[in-house]
Amino acid sequence: MNKKSIVLYLHVHQPYRIRHYTIFDCANKHDYFDAPYDDDTSNERIIKKVAEKSYLPTNAKLLKLIKENPGFKISLSITGTVIEQMERWSKESLDSFKELAATGQVEILAETYHHTLAYFYSMNEFEMQVEMHKRKIAEVFGQYPKVFRNTELSYNNDIAKWADQAGYKGILAEGWDPILQWRSPNFVYQPAGTENIRLLLKNYKLSDDIAFRFGDQNWSEWPLTADKFMHWLSEEHNATNFNLFMDYETFGEHQWHETGILEFLEHIPKEWLKTEGHSFMTVSEAVDNFEPVDRVDVPNTITWADTERDLSAWLGNSLQVSAINSLYALEDRILSTNDLALIDDWRRLQTSDHFYYMCTKWFNDGDIHAYFSPYKTPYEAYMNFMNSYHDLCFRISQAGVEL
Repeated sequence: MNKKSIVLYLHVHQPYRIRHYTIFDCANKHDYFDAPYDDDTSNERIIKKVAEKSYLPTNAKLLKLIKENPGFKISLSITGTVIEQMERWSKESLDSFKELAATGQVEILAETYHHTLAYFYSMNEFEMQVEMHKRKIAEVFGQYPKVFRNTELSYNNDIAKWADQAGYKGILAEGWDPILQWRSPNFVYQPAGTENIRLLLKNYKLSDDIAFRFGDQNWSEWPLTADKFMHWLSEEHNATNFNLFMDYETFGEHQWHETGILEFLEHIPKEWLKTEGHSFMTVSEAVDNFEPVDRVDVPNTITWADTERDLSAWLGNSLQVSAINSLYALEDRILSTNDLALIDDWRRLQTSDHFYYMCTKWFNDGDIHAYFSPYKTPYEAYMNFMNSYHDLCFRISQAGVEL
């Protein structure tokens, strides 16, 4: 019997968006993230909207499916920034995530607390944020993550070695064709140069059928039904685990309810589990149950964004590079102030979304960046960020630390 498992992993994240923070606010107001409720950058308004459209209905649906299907399991990663915002403005959403985690059929992964690219700029800061996130997940959900997922699924051999040495049993990455070559993403692999850790690679074609193409009536496969999707998986004989990785907000926010996305989700477990040998696994279970079929060598960084699948979504132009380099250059001076509010603001500004909003790409990638951005242009995002940065510098000086 050919055993096959679906590994459904959903990423939950919302950044602290920077308000329209002008040069005249510098040295006067330090409220970078406190936009009026009716503003496009209002974090309170956005988290409440996403909760209503996505988190609450989808969590209710997932809880129902877990109760009805004991074999249905999922994995989540939840950033510290979205947990904080739910604690402040949407406790009902956080309670619904806690209820899911308490079922024992939901695994929560490790990542950076503030959803940052700190690994590429400061190993001390990166490890601090991973530890902060680990503590927060233990405090809120009572779980201790065993699998690591770096921000934006950014991955290379060195990140895998770090996660291996840190004791994680698994790590996630994009199943990008140039690194897989002739191989399939539907197996467990071992990262090059590691001893124990296992690698799960996103099947981006199948994942994106749900995350990006589901509601597109011009798509040749529209409408996508659960039985059609399950048939595609069943026909894939050369597979053990189908890694379906996507943003949690796919359900209800990126793909609206009117597309039938929640009905699609509801039918997935029953359609898949009716065939003998089919199962759902958490990421840890996939690591434990399947032996790696090969080693995968990824010397250059890959991510799950844009056509290039590299860091260019966040670091592809001079605005982005200037902004992120300026921010991390403040690390020693920021930390030496021992001002917890200042340090917290500095970390919130590290969130990768800020640099994503500064992207100046065109065509489909540019359209996707514009869709997610609360700003009219990348230059507006850059100006708000740099004005906040200059205010950080002012606050450092006020604390008596030389710049």
